[in-house]
This record gives sequence, structure tokens and C-alpha cells, in this order.
Amino acid sequence: MAGTLSIGVVTGVTPDKWVRVWRERMPDTVLRVLPVDEGGAVAALADGADLVFARLPVEEAEGRTLHVIPLWEETPVVVAAKDHPVKLFDAVTLADLATEQRYPGHDEATLDIVAAGHGVAVMPQSVFRASGRRDVVARPISDEPPTRIGLVWPRGSEGPLIDEFIGVVRGRTANSSRGDQTPEPPAARTPAKSAPERKRPATTVRKGPHRPGRPSGRRRG
Repeated sequence: MAGTLSIGVVTGVTPDKWVRVWRERMPDTVLRVLPVDEGGAVAALADGADLVFARLPVEEAEGRTLHVIPLWEETPVVVAAKDHPVKLFDAVTLADLATEQRYPGHDEATLDIVAAGHGVAVMPQSVFRASGRRDVVARPISDEPPTRIGLVWPRGSEGPLIDEFIGVVRGRTANSSRGDQTPEPPAARTPAKSAPERKRPATTVRKGPHRPGRPSGRRRG
């Protein structure tokens, strides 16, 4: 199957594993990988990308003009200057950051501001890692909602190359059909046989006092 397929990726998505499988499976096709700005999925599709790995939600997907397959969630992190107290913790909470000046962006300009000690930034962990910055530190935010990556493409633009790439992303093998990608529902699976349960004498369990966990981040020892 010859042809050309173009995929867009936002910062934080590394498509190497899918590109490798695609080129092994479809050696006669050309696969183009295009960087996409945050929030620029629709523009990338208009400019020639066939599918885009985008950070959800995408407004047009909500309006049903795009197909969308939700894929994985991303861990949110706070990014701060290297000497910021946040470096002492394994993780923090939103309450820990209540008095901080927070920047929503994650471009180089934002990271420069943070590195200079003028506030903190919040972003997906994958975006921070992609930045490669060593003049800042990052820690997970335990109670910040995660972001999610999804695969989007326009309705009406289906074709054999698009279908094949979707199969690659979903883990479909080269010899399986499209119907094989749907997992067997739990109710249809045959439970494994187990040995008869032995009757055990009743025992009395003494319960200790309840100890609530700490509400804030865990400090490193």
C-alpha cells in the first residue's frame, strides 16, 4: 500500500514506537511527523496533517466535527527554580502552592521566568521532560487533575492509511482484523478454576485507632 501519511504531535508526545512499527509494516509509504503547537490541532489538520496527537479537549471534537480516541493521562507537575523549597518534597498539593504566582504556559519564556525565581509553572510532566531544562526542578501535584492525550482526525477523511495507523496506535497486530482491537468484555471471560476454599476457624481481629494521612506533600528524608 503506497502513499503518504502525515501525523501531528504536540509537545510531550514521543511517537517513535508507532513510527517504528509503521515503517516495518508499511515500508512503501511515507510517514511525515509534524510538530504541533498547543491548541493547534485543528490548524494542523487544515494544513495537511491526517491525524494529530492532541491534548484534550479539542473543541471541534466536542462539536463532533472530529473523531477522537482518548489515549493516556499525563501527570501534572509544578516547575520552580532550582533553589525553591519545593525541591525538598516528593510531591506537593495545590494548598502548598496557594501563595505562589502560577504561570499556565510552558514555553521557553515561561520557563525563563520560573528559573529566575519569579513564580512557578504548572504543566504535564511529559512537557517538562521534553524541555530538557536543568535550571529548574519539577514535582508532581497530587491533587491536580491530570491532562490527557488523544488521537484526533476529521470526520469524513477515513481511509486505509488512517485506519492502519489507528490500528498501530491501538496495538493491533499486522495479522489481526479491525474487529480484533476490541477487548473481550470481562463478563464474557471464563474464570480460572480454583481449589475449594478451606474453612478456617473464626478469629477475633483487634482494630487499632484510625490515623488520618497528612494533607500536604511528603517531605524527602
